[in-house]
Amino acid sequence: MKGLLGLKLGMSQIFSEDGTVTPVTIIQAGPCFVTQIKDNSSDGYSSVQLGFGEAKESRLTKGQKGHLGLLPTDEKHPQRKANHGIPALRYLREFRTSKTSEYEMGQQLTVEQFEAGDHIDVSGVTKGKGFAGVVKRYGFAGGMKTHGQSDRWRAPGSVGATSGTAHVFKGKKMPGRMGGKRYTSQNLEIVRVDADRNLIAVKGAVPGHKGSFVVIRDAAKG
Repeated sequence: MKGLLGLKLGMSQIFSEDGTVTPVTIIQAGPCFVTQIKDNSSDGYSSVQLGFGEAKESRLTKGQKGHLGLLPTDEKHPQRKANHGIPALRYLREFRTSKTSEYEMGQQLTVEQFEAGDHIDVSGVTKGKGFAGVVKRYGFAGGMKTHGQSDRWRAPGSVGATSGTAHVFKGKKMPGRMGGKRYTSQNLEIVRVDADRNLIAVKGAVPGHKGSFVVIRDAAKG
């Protein structure tokens, strides 16, 4: 399993020796901490939970502190989870894997597990654009601008069916809320890895605004 959590920093360009320009998205990926290991015997499936983004401990709930092992153990609470050097973390996500034996609690994962040429899937939440019409939302051409038509240029047009059906079919492309949805950009190529600064340069666009949270996984269709 190759996976990391990170933040989208923005887009840039990388120039090759022959002058070719490659548009890239810069992602701050990791370092991530292994915060939980699940297996088939105890949880019914095997996975590794990673944490990212140090936060103020006062911002966490008591349950979150207990999960990360930040609560002290004493005579009254000997069953509390031990701390494995894990700080207060803001983001927690699971990665399904059958190779849980390769990981241990508190282990740090960095961008060093990736290298240039690898292909990854990056998941995030797209930019919210509010309520939008069909021209902006779906690329409709709009109506004619002639024959006295003055107010139907960006209208969707007829949406009804015949008198026998007598209703609008479910899933019809109509005006509505645009963006703000979880989206995965698949099979993106890693152009450059900066291990010293925990940065990954990915060819192409990644969902979300600058500073948004993203999840990086091995490409499912690579």
